[in-house]
This record gives sequence, C-alpha cells and structure tokens, in this order.
Amino acid sequence: MLPPFIIEQIRRREEQERVRDDQPRLELPLHPPASRRKPPASEDAERGVVVIELL
Repeated sequence: MLPPFIIEQIRRREEQERVRDDQPRLELPLHPPASRRKPPASEDAERGVVVIELL
C-alpha cells in the first residue's frame, strides 16, 4: 500500500493530464520544406577556375 500523499500526487497528476488533454487543439497543415538543391547546371554553362597562390 502506498502512503496517502503519494496517492494524492498521482491523482493530481492524472487530473492535470486529463485537463490538458481535454483542451481543444488546432492542427495546422504544414507543407514539407522546399528542396534547397540547386537546379542541375547545363553542360554549356561557363565554368571558371580560380588559382590562389600561397607564398
């Protein structure tokens, strides 16, 4: 048998959960995040080269 104060704490927690669960909720439709990938570069796109000389 549990002590009375522990039983009372369990009752309080259950009541708090019940009150929290009874509150109305609004679920928002979330769209998946857009892909951040760059579009593939075409073959005839100009590409550059950078040369950095460290001395």
